[in-house]
Amino acid sequence: MHSRFTIDDSRLTLPNSIFADKPSILKLHYWSTNLPFTHPFTISKGTKTHQPALIVALELGSFTGFGEAPAINYYNIPVSQMIADIEKHKTMIEKFALTEPERYWHYLHHLIPSNPFLVSALDMAAWDLFGKMKKKPLYELWQTEWKQTPLTDFTIGIDSIDKMIAKMEEKPWPIYKIKLGTNEDIEIVKALKKHTLSKIRVDANAAWTVEEAKEKIPQLAELGVEFVEQPLAKEDLDGMKELYPFSTLPLIADESCVFENDVMKCKDHFHGINIKLTKCSGITPALRMIKQAKQLRLKVMMGSMNESSIGAAAVANFLPQLDFVDMDGPLLLSKDLATGILFDNGCVKLSGLPGLGIQVNMNTLEEENKTGV
Repeated sequence: MHSRFTIDDSRLTLPNSIFADKPSILKLHYWSTNLPFTHPFTISKGTKTHQPALIVALELGSFTGFGEAPAINYYNIPVSQMIADIEKHKTMIEKFALTEPERYWHYLHHLIPSNPFLVSALDMAAWDLFGKMKKKPLYELWQTEWKQTPLTDFTIGIDSIDKMIAKMEEKPWPIYKIKLGTNEDIEIVKALKKHTLSKIRVDANAAWTVEEAKEKIPQLAELGVEFVEQPLAKEDLDGMKELYPFSTLPLIADESCVFENDVMKCKDHFHGINIKLTKCSGITPALRMIKQAKQLRLKVMMGSMNESSIGAAAVANFLPQLDFVDMDGPLLLSKDLATGILFDNGCVKLSGLPGLGIQVNMNTLEEENKTGV
């Protein structure tokens, strides 16, 4: 499997720094975006037509690193809050003498403890910047080898059964993640199975009770489903402890595993964890979470929060360390902010460029910006 491909569009070729003055101190820039979905995206918690996000850039000398944090309504950290925290702490964010991303994350974690989404975006930008300075992709900095990487799934949001089938047929893919949490969950999967031979995994987004899970999981297993993500409410660890020995399918924690201290709690309650960079506060803690999960013999998945190719590229660099991945944000959105990731029937390929491995399209970013720099 090859990890690299060539970007031919010369219009997107930018210098390492996109800013003319090239300051010798760390400089922060930010943009607010609201990219549209190709189809309205529905999970058990609601529907949206656009994905709001904050894009940040950290500039140091001739190098610029980018990061992204999508806003998710039910986590109550809108883009406006991220921007407010940037303005409040901008002087201190720029004051740090960046030598390595881990130290910068630790500094940010204590500086902005109540906003992990913003910390994640800044941490991502710091890693992108660091990789460019070291002239290496992140996965090489982490001393991982690009081989036997998992295929990414493609998510089908909740809709009428006919529309879910149509979405699936519109996007032939080797693995689908089906959003559930309705009274028709089993009927949905049965109907989809009639129209594809592809692997199916399901995500209940914490919508089931223990009794519903015990009823549905055996039926899903008979239908050949690969695993179930977050069947119960995130705080229902007692229910998960009851469900864990009963389940004939692997159970993957998502909402129940947000931060580092959640990993240990998942042992003997789940078979694996799904790490979201934005929720856990960035690349730096995610590296530690993976190490801990593997020590506990938990499977490791990394998930999407509908990021553009900026945030998705961060996930892509983790691929050699993952068992499963859901990084289909750029496939679900009808517009993108960067190049550098190629999706080939589930196989993810990177450009080989240093850092995140992307080139940001500044024209598109400026057009999408809702607040100015």
